Amino acid sequence: QVQLVESGGGSVQAGGSLRLSCVASGLTYSRYCMAWFRQAPGKEREGVATIDSDGSTYYADSVKGRFTISQDNDKNTLYLQMNSLRPEDTAMYYCAAEFCGAGATYCSGGYCTTADFGYWGQGTQVTVSS
Repeated sequence: QVQLVESGGGSVQAGGSLRLSCVASGLTYSRYCMAWFRQAPGKEREGVATIDSDGSTYYADSVKGRFTISQDNDKNTLYLQMNSLRPEDTAMYYCAAEFCGAGATYCSGGYCTTADFGYWGQGTQVTVSS
């Protein structure tokens, strides 16, 4: 059974930084493509960043240059380093996973939506105050 557990959320002032983590279990991590999504109150869940099993990454325009997605395959852990945080980054952040095979390009060649991922964590809240 695939399980994703996020951590690292919290409350920060604008301009601050946070590092989110997502520990995955019940899967062969190197064969999965991973992503971070977020959902603000009253808004749809949107993609933030993805990382394919070949290491290719994709970022939403709103976070380019500020957020960095990375992973440690030995620890089955996905990260999201968030710098220069803005109030509009306030949301629940979710980790997502989908089987894509080892060394695969899945999202970076295009744009992935929530429909492209079948496994989800419970989310971790990020609140940025001005």
